[in-house]
Amino acid sequence: MSLPPCPNCQSEYVYQDQSQLICPECAYEWNPVEAEENSTLNIKDANGTRLEEGDRITLAKDLKVKGSSMVMKIGTKAVIRRIVDGKDHQLDCKVDGAGEMMITAKFVKKANV
Repeated sequence: MSLPPCPNCQSEYVYQDQSQLICPECAYEWNPVEAEENSTLNIKDANGTRLEEGDRITLAKDLKVKGSSMVMKIGTKAVIRRIVDGKDHQLDCKVDGAGEMMITAKFVKKANV
């Protein structure tokens, strides 16, 4: 049986002890059943509305694209492809006119369909 990698350090050397999984490299212990229940991310937009994969969003402010001279203007539309648990960027989006990029959730608003 294949065990998932450690959520703390991504080590593949995880072992099971009763209902807990343990990482020998960082000593992190977790219950895989509880981890699955808590895996749904609660990401909210600038207005506090919960965002989900597939939602249409608009930019709430002008954003400069890192590593480029391009600026995405307020009101630019995008579609959330997936939500990740990132420190800086939580939304993997397909942005109209700019392609695929990661965006911070606090700079977008959920669009009315």
